[in-house]
Amino acid sequence: MKLWAKGERIVATAEGNGPVNALDRAIRVGLERIYPQLAKFELTDYKVRILEGRHGTESTTRVLVTTSDGNGDWSTVGVGENVIAASWQALEDAFTYGLLRRESTPPNSRLGLLCSVRRRSGSVDV
Repeated sequence: MKLWAKGERIVATAEGNGPVNALDRAIRVGLERIYPQLAKFELTDYKVRILEGRHGTESTTRVLVTTSDGNGDWSTVGVGENVIAASWQALEDAFTYGLLRRESTPPNSRLGLLCSVRRRSGSVDV
């Protein structure tokens, strides 16, 4: 995974129990040096819903993520063309919101993460 945070280009890889867990771990591997508070964030619930199911595998995917930092819980939503893209949005918003709760980011809000999620030959590159 390649992303930008605080003006720094970060490349991180990780393995997990499926692609979404690997994505979560890769984000943490890449960002915990800059945002050590991420180590306290725990994904407590993960739900996937297919919107407009009549489109089969081309359907829009919605992901709901609930995260905790030990002091409270919050939920974020991602919507995308596939489960990885939707999960990326939900995880990015979960980490951003959690850091804002802890006042760990500049007041201009988002982490400033840039990542492309695209399909290519049946695989997903993050």
